[in-house]
Amino acid sequence: MLTAKRFLEIGNSPIVEAMHQVAVLKAAGRDIISLAAGEPDFNTPEHIANAGKEAINAGKTKYTCESGLLALRKAICGKFKRDNNLFYTSEQVIASSGGKQIITNALIATLNPSEEAIIPAPYWTSYPNMVRINYGVPVIVKCSAENNFKLTPKQLEAALTNKTKLLFINSPGNPSGAVYTENELAALGEVVTSHPTLVVLADDVYEHTVYDQKFITPAQINSKLYERTITMNSVSKSYSMTGWRIGFAGGPEDIIQTMHKIQAQTTMHPSTISQHAAIAALTGPQTFVHQAQVIFKERRDLVCSLLNMIDGIECAIPQGAFYAYPSVGRLLGKYTPQGKTLQNDRDVMEYFLNEADVATVYGEAFGLSPYLRISYATSTELLTEACRRIDEACKKLK
Repeated sequence: MLTAKRFLEIGNSPIVEAMHQVAVLKAAGRDIISLAAGEPDFNTPEHIANAGKEAINAGKTKYTCESGLLALRKAICGKFKRDNNLFYTSEQVIASSGGKQIITNALIATLNPSEEAIIPAPYWTSYPNMVRINYGVPVIVKCSAENNFKLTPKQLEAALTNKTKLLFINSPGNPSGAVYTENELAALGEVVTSHPTLVVLADDVYEHTVYDQKFITPAQINSKLYERTITMNSVSKSYSMTGWRIGFAGGPEDIIQTMHKIQAQTTMHPSTISQHAAIAALTGPQTFVHQAQVIFKERRDLVCSLLNMIDGIECAIPQGAFYAYPSVGRLLGKYTPQGKTLQNDRDVMEYFLNEADVATVYGEAFGLSPYLRISYATSTELLTEACRRIDEACKKLK
């Protein structure tokens, strides 16, 4: 075997596979409505796109510091201060080629071989494999719908071992839309700070899509958590800049500087052009962010209302992000018109794709079944039609 053995247990991203399948079916002429991808349907705001164009025209296309332009790192510090009341120096922040690289750098910087990372489920599909790739051991803790898909201090305490090194906290959560309150984070923080070497990786990429409560990030809770937390974010979701590939993080200087070393020896810095666009995003008008939040909330209300009217589907109201995570448990055991039994949420996903031409992602991919992840980051018209098609497909089940 020529490849590293640890990659034998690493699968492809189910989300990417779903997006690929949609592309193939559309190319074949199928009228597929895709609710699989977590990508805002808005264009990048004009002033941000123009900043990228101006950088090209001005010849700002050379190498930068591995951690990003100083102007970008100052803009990141400004964002953390403005939005989160977190104070970092330019040496405590780093910009990378998207949020995935930030997470990867953080894992390399903190995990020793065989150390454990606690991942509350449902989780973003990439977390466990990213831990495995970096020689760590993912420890999955299932968080039930009864507790709004959130980790409790009791669960965290039970999952801790002498090998525990990292805790993922994703709020608002992908795929559940769960948002931790200040009190909930404070209670988790007490457990974290009682474990001497435990580091929190706070994934805040959906920060600006919180609908019914105030957004709080773990490092805000107290100085002890601040000293233990890597706070990561990106411009992808907030500014509709998914393809620009700029993620960033703030945290303890020793960890951030180790991430700097890792980046210097692997990918160098993120795209110079994208860095200039990100500066415009973080320092310019924030009108787009607030407008998008209003639109996403309207879509959330619409989708959850329509899904809850479908016999066999139950959808809790997400407090953030732009995903619904409805239970399809009541559909299991039913027969399709072709005589196939729906045995799990993957079967339900495939049934909706084949019978209704609607693409979703099955809950098992996120570590908790029987659910589907439905992205409402698309137009009201398409969301309404997709729910109509799902309803019709459900009515055909016996």
